[in-house]
Amino acid sequence: MSKTYIMDHPLIQHKIGIMRMKETSTKEFRALVSEVAMLIYYEASRNLPLADKEIETPLVKTTVKEIEGKKLCVVPILRAGMQMAEGVLQLTPNAKVGHIGLYRDEETLEPHEYFCKLPQDITEREVFVVDPMLATGGSAIAAIELLKRRGINKIRFLCLIAAPEGVEKLQAAHPDVNIFIGALDEKLNENGYILPGLGDAGDRIYGTK
Repeated sequence: MSKTYIMDHPLIQHKIGIMRMKETSTKEFRALVSEVAMLIYYEASRNLPLADKEIETPLVKTTVKEIEGKKLCVVPILRAGMQMAEGVLQLTPNAKVGHIGLYRDEETLEPHEYFCKLPQDITEREVFVVDPMLATGGSAIAAIELLKRRGINKIRFLCLIAAPEGVEKLQAAHPDVNIFIGALDEKLNENGYILPGLGDAGDRIYGTK
């Protein structure tokens, strides 16, 4: 059964508070998305498997730890997830990157795939799917289903803000995927936006409307 982790770190809560403010500039918002993603990823990567490695320091030979296997891959859901991926790559610059493109039908709120490009060896890697908002849960569920159809089963999902409705649906659809959330908000409005939320993350990252 999956676990859901809601971040309680003061830095994460402080930075998300600034992101919520409507007067926060595009430049500052963009930087904050990366910073908060980095902090959430730090927690989400806590239980990665480790292996011993023999090395030589300037003084002696010793045994150190390294992340086991083919290591890591971050998969942002386009377009807003790209800025979160930047934060992940600050901590693990050698991680490979995949991309999944989904758009939401404004009437049905259902996601539709338009792009998918993944590393060839992704099935051997620990995969972190990132998207700033977990609202209805449709995009996250669809992206993870797409990955599973390609034989990928070591998946974690990271988001900045989530609605209870989206968390519940994602847990039901993918009970094996752990969820890491910067802040859990109150509810969705009639248009499927998170309240109090922070607006449309993609528009605020890229300065579009």
